Amino acid sequence: QFSSLVYRVYATWPFLPSCHLQPPPSVLTENRLYNIHLYDNIMMWCRRSSFPLKRVVGRCLSSLGSDPICELASSTLRYGPSSTSEVGHDLAYMNAKRILLFVDPHVATMDPFDTVVSSIEQHAPAGHVLDIYDKIRVEPNNDSFKHAINFMAKQTNNHGSYDVVIALGGGSTIDTAKAANLYTCYPPDDFYDYVNPPLGKGLPVPGPITPLIAIPTTSGTGSETTGVAIFDDVPTKSKTGIAHRRLKPTLGIVDEDNMKSMPSSVAKYSGIDVLCHALESYTAIPYTARPSGRPASPILRPAYQGSNPISDIWSLHALRECSQYLPRIVSDPAEDVEARAKMCLAASTAGMGFGNAGVHLCHGMSYAVASQVKQYWVDDYPKLNSDEENGHGLVPHGLSVVINAPSVFRFTGNLDKSDPLQKYSADRHVECATILANARLQRRGNTGQEIPSQRAMRDQPGDALANELLELMHELEIPIGIRSLGYSEADVEELAKGTLPQHRVTKLSPRQPVDLKELTKLFKEALDM
Repeated sequence: QFSSLVYRVYATWPFLPSCHLQPPPSVLTENRLYNIHLYDNIMMWCRRSSFPLKRVVGRCLSSLGSDPICELASSTLRYGPSSTSEVGHDLAYMNAKRILLFVDPHVATMDPFDTVVSSIEQHAPAGHVLDIYDKIRVEPNNDSFKHAINFMAKQTNNHGSYDVVIALGGGSTIDTAKAANLYTCYPPDDFYDYVNPPLGKGLPVPGPITPLIAIPTTSGTGSETTGVAIFDDVPTKSKTGIAHRRLKPTLGIVDEDNMKSMPSSVAKYSGIDVLCHALESYTAIPYTARPSGRPASPILRPAYQGSNPISDIWSLHALRECSQYLPRIVSDPAEDVEARAKMCLAASTAGMGFGNAGVHLCHGMSYAVASQVKQYWVDDYPKLNSDEENGHGLVPHGLSVVINAPSVFRFTGNLDKSDPLQKYSADRHVECATILANARLQRRGNTGQEIPSQRAMRDQPGDALANELLELMHELEIPIGIRSLGYSEADVEELAKGTLPQHRVTKLSPRQPVDLKELTKLFKEALDM
């Protein structure tokens, strides 16, 4: 490995005299520009040092691995009021006779469920069969995923494959449907074969899966547009997931009417998740600086590529809409039709943004916060008896994300001036802070308030974004600091360790390294803020 490194740096560094070094066999046979693990170690060493030579070597290594290509992968979207009623026509077009509907048990008692079933009965092909699975767990875990997988696999083995899968509910329902669909179509040797490393092997999806139609009933996760399914891993007390482009729904139906009965607290925490999707994807490491570099084949390009010109469009749209309409939908989710329409579309556009750029530390840290909480509950979210018996509470996903965000953005927005990404990161943090500040003034009628000057923001870009986010959290009455969830200094180390497995997202932070030491500092700062 060291000889490979010497060759690669020497052969590409213009300041060194020419030589006749031949690349080691590993360079030729791998057809890769560098060994990823070696690169990570060298980059960590370079970024921590102030010695100029090391910084130059670090920049050389960065340029060696640059991926000049980005791409957009997303589901087909259908957007508009009453669009749910068209789902039966889709089934007729697909000639789908065996249909499996995943539905949240609470949603199964409401109008969106009646609309879906009625449309299927009226328009699906004659002789169709509709099976319903309603054992969805809010914030699914490995056990609830396995339960859904076993149900779908058993039905398939006994009665034949399904022609289409429908998911009606929030992100928990859609993610559960994705997992059950994948594991039924391509049963692995072990449950963790498809799970993201380091907890699992991260094996690619072998081929196409059964078409999935996702119909969200919350304006939050954007799961109707992404190829990601997230779950709590109970044995390791961490959160992880499965990610592959083939998991994307074939069609996402985004219908504001489905959010009419959404409780205010659900609107709040699902909506703040949208905001964080937008902020994290826009402030993530640029795709050209992604550590893994250009893949040998486009099929191997990761779903989470880093911030890029395509994702930026969707992320900024979601950020602007959220900053304006999130307080309104929280105030009146049932009657504010405009806010509902804007927020459910923002959830999808944010999904298109982060589904291709990725998220970073806010989400990476949230998984430990959500999976290790003991006794915390939010009104309007179900209490599960099994969780109470096991001494486990429930932190809504959006809350577990945003409660870390001020600490994170102070970290990611304040890079060392010698870091090649310093200006890029600072500019993006300032732009996000400015959008939030302008929306804040607009909501408050421009009375007695001023936006911090651009100069002040540029002096402390991380603080600027963190402060604006705290303003919004106070306005929405969102808890500040993870101490409010029952955590203390004694829990910080375990929270940091629980975040380490989130390599897929922590690597997208514009500031590196993100190791146990840095994560411990971030969680300490997140206790109170």
